[in-house]
Amino acid sequence: MPQGDYIELHQKRNGYRLDYFERKRKREAREVHKRSYRAQTKRYTEKALMKKTIVMHEESNKRRKIDDEVNDGALPPYLLDRETTTRAKIPSNTIKQKRKEKAGKWEVPYPKVRPMAEDEIFKVIDSGKRKTKHWKRMITKATFVGPGFTRKPPKYECFIRTSELRFTKAHVTHPELKCTFNLEIIGIKKNPNGPMHTSLGVLTKGTIIEVNVSELGLVTPAGKIVWGKYTQVTNNPENDGCINAVLLV
Repeated sequence: MPQGDYIELHQKRNGYRLDYFERKRKREAREVHKRSYRAQTKRYTEKALMKKTIVMHEESNKRRKIDDEVNDGALPPYLLDRETTTRAKIPSNTIKQKRKEKAGKWEVPYPKVRPMAEDEIFKVIDSGKRKTKHWKRMITKATFVGPGFTRKPPKYECFIRTSELRFTKAHVTHPELKCTFNLEIIGIKKNPNGPMHTSLGVLTKGTIIEVNVSELGLVTPAGKIVWGKYTQVTNNPENDGCINAVLLV
């Protein structure tokens, strides 16, 4: 005999409750309202998501339209603060020459980079005893955390940076010398995807990083040793397993 039909067997032997059919009728009547409430809630979330998607597409279209007009030697928005200030008249030809050098100083190999969605950079991690909490994120891209980095307790760590994707050195190519050096990373200047990715130390294509160039023996016109210079990441480190960058000279 099947184990699951003991209720039907009891009803056959003893009959139904006196209010069984009345309760069944009311339950079926309430089900329509519950179904309607669930459908309205689902429709509301779909409409909100659709509005966000439409706004995101409009912004991306606008951004693409502006990016199409980029000329040779253009600066990305996150390096505009590096432009030299223009002055009215400078009599010295030496100073004019220095201005020209500084104007081209921050030309980067990749003035335009593909914007990345959050789903591409962050992976949702289920946490809690029943795996019902979804506030933790694991960074799937290469990261730089610095020598004095210590993790938070796992219970309170929101952004998880895996040790396999942490990098401390980069293969930096000097564009004029045509040589590649394995230099230590000092810090991250700017990630084109946003300030949050910069603060988290995410390394993606187009990121501006600062490296220790003391091994190269570079000096300033005043004779001082240059310790750090900016470079731009030119590859996808999470795919290649290393960081390739070009020195901004």
